[in-house]
Amino acid sequence: MCALAVTGATGVTGCSEDPDAGTNGVGRLSAGQIESRTRSAADSAEAVRLSGTVVTSGNTYRLDMRLKAGGGSGSVTSKGATFQLLRIGEQLYLKADADFWRHADGADAKGGEAASADKLDGKYVKVPQGDPAYKKFSGFTDKDLLLDGLLTLHGDLTTDGHHEQSGVRTIRITGDKGAGGTLDVSLEGEPYPLNLARAGDAGTLSFSDWDKGFTLDEPSKGDTVDYGKQLPAS
Repeated sequence: MCALAVTGATGVTGCSEDPDAGTNGVGRLSAGQIESRTRSAADSAEAVRLSGTVVTSGNTYRLDMRLKAGGGSGSVTSKGATFQLLRIGEQLYLKADADFWRHADGADAKGGEAASADKLDGKYVKVPQGDPAYKKFSGFTDKDLLLDGLLTLHGDLTTDGHHEQSGVRTIRITGDKGAGGTLDVSLEGEPYPLNLARAGDAGTLSFSDWDKGFTLDEPSKGDTVDYGKQLPAS
């Protein structure tokens, strides 16, 4: 049963629709409880796909990554250059065109460096764990590390109404009325995070394919280049 609203002008106005009817119920929780539930759901999921932008250390990265516990794969665009990342266990691969490698050190490559860049064109280059590029890029392939850093709202948490993301009903929570970020959480099925606007205009991301497994295949030897302990442009 629903409550009937009575006004002096019109009498009975009828029933108001419950926006949480038929949902997973998290919309009825406090903002803090919703944040806790969605982080738990994200941590428990086998896999996720995330796409959008992340701004960190003054650099903007556009990501389209599929992640799971054992690694991840996808594309990253930064400063107009796009490259592919693949991590299987501890081994990270970076795949890019020759132009990327020519400019990887911030300057146009010449002579032997240019020839080396041509050899790397379209190849999966093994990134040594001791190389600066490993620390810089491996985090983009680490589900737990990446989500832990992203799914954080700052300041006082409040709810900001019911919304919709790609046809899925959501409840929105905010930090400091939006200044500390906003997060849309699914009201259907598991309370997965679906859309995030980070605090301080530090990027906007969408999340999909939650708990949908995928395979990570080692590249063939013919498509792989191993430079040993350090990449040529590091």
